[in-house]
Amino acid sequence: MSKPKPIYVTQPSLAPLNEFVHYLEGVWERGILTHNGPLVQKLEHDLSSKLGLEYLTLVSNGTVALQMAIKALELKGEIIIPSFTWIATVSAIKWEGCTPVFADIDQDTLNIDPSKIEECITDKTVAIMPVHVFGNPCDVEAIDKIAKKHNLKVIYDAAHAIGSTYNGKSLLEFGDISAISLHATKLFNTAEGGACITSDMSLDKKIRRIRFFGHNEDKDIVEDGFNGKVTEVHAALGLANLKYYDEVLADRKKKYKLYKELLSGLGSIHFQRLELGEPNYSYFPVIFDSEETLVSIIELFSEHKIYPRRYFYPSVNTYSHVVDYKKTPISEDVSRRILCLPLFMNLGEYDIERVCRLIDNFLIK
Repeated sequence: MSKPKPIYVTQPSLAPLNEFVHYLEGVWERGILTHNGPLVQKLEHDLSSKLGLEYLTLVSNGTVALQMAIKALELKGEIIIPSFTWIATVSAIKWEGCTPVFADIDQDTLNIDPSKIEECITDKTVAIMPVHVFGNPCDVEAIDKIAKKHNLKVIYDAAHAIGSTYNGKSLLEFGDISAISLHATKLFNTAEGGACITSDMSLDKKIRRIRFFGHNEDKDIVEDGFNGKVTEVHAALGLANLKYYDEVLADRKKKYKLYKELLSGLGSIHFQRLELGEPNYSYFPVIFDSEETLVSIIELFSEHKIYPRRYFYPSVNTYSHVVDYKKTPISEDVSRRILCLPLFMNLGEYDIERVCRLIDNFLIK
């Protein structure tokens, strides 16, 4: 009897190889690999149309998207972020010469707690950078109200949020700029990639100039830009994958609900609360009662070649080599107890049942 294959926390959702190759054949024929090529332009158009967005500029990755958003808004000062996020949120801010200031999260939604934002505002604060954690929409209305009251910009770290909606609109429409990741681990991917989304035409034009070393349409340098371009190869993969976007989105929701159904009877684990808008169900996090239980579960999974991941651990405010520590107790506590279970297109329902059975057997023994 063959042994079960390893199950990792995620796998890229990929179109059939021949469909990707079809796009590559055109790349080879044209001999254009970069510099805003025709496939990049087509993917920007098709993805914007798919999501109902006004302006979307593809860039080389999600971290660069955050950096470009900060640069385009000409921010210098403090930017408020949640402690429960990936280090790239911090890195982008620091690379642009700004200072991250940590706010705590809501213990149920895992997003930045709007009630904790105002206490972080100083005369140096220039923006808020909330994170739609695991694609779960932030309280965008409360955040917008705070930003307007204090004349602050809002950049959403929407790395996880493609496919999420709020009041029937793409979640990416909110804020001055939303920055997304199109990394291989995301629901829709171009292997590596990202994008900046805005509803402001002049801001979009500025982002496009920054993406290409600060060039304007006449090739004059008019911005302090850098290289944030996307290749035709990455755009080709995106166009091939876009055909399956709806299928992938529906599959995530189906599998998320199966996990929830199988694990809901266990009183010793908790789930992220989904209360605003419609998330994209791209991750399935569970929160255990203790870190000890979490570590034991990981060890048990490892014996069965199942490899979940501790997103986000540790809480980024504790990275003492890159930031000054500021206590955010909820984020620090949740980060020690949260585990993202495997969730991806090729994951079978039998595998989900096996994952849940291992958790169930461990917790009720």
